[in-house]
Amino acid sequence: MFRTILISAAVMIAANAPTFAGDADKESKVTLVFDHELPNAPGMSMKGVLVEYGPGGTSAAHTHPNSAFIYATVLEGAIKSQVNDGPVKVYSAGESFAENPGDRHGLSENASQSKPARLLAVFVVDTKEQDLVLPYR
Repeated sequence: MFRTILISAAVMIAANAPTFAGDADKESKVTLVFDHELPNAPGMSMKGVLVEYGPGGTSAAHTHPNSAFIYATVLEGAIKSQVNDGPVKVYSAGESFAENPGDRHGLSENASQSKPARLLAVFVVDTKEQDLVLPYR
C-alpha cells in the first residue's frame, strides 16, 4: 500500500510540476502534496513533500521534527546529499534514501548546474507537526 501511495503521488507530481528556466532562484521550493492520518497508528500521519531544485539549487542545512522518519525518492535529475556526518552521496532519478528521527541534513542540493531536480520526501510524523523542515547551524 505504501508503494502504491508513493507511486501515485510521484505520478501526480510529475504531471503537475512546474519547470525551471534560465537562472532560477537557487533556493529550493518545498510543497506539501499530501497529508494523511494513519488509521492504524493514532496520532501519526504520512505527509508527502515535493522538493524542487532549479539548476544549482540548494536547501539550507536542516533537521526535522524528532518524531519524523523520512523516505525520499528522487523523481528527476540528481540530488547531492549528506546526512549527519556520513559521506556525501549523489542520488539519481529513481534512487531513494532514508532519514531517521533526529538526523541532520547538512547538504541537500541539485547535483547539476544546468538541469532541474525534484524529490518526494514521505514523512511518518506526529500529526500535530506542521513545520517539517527546521533550520540548524
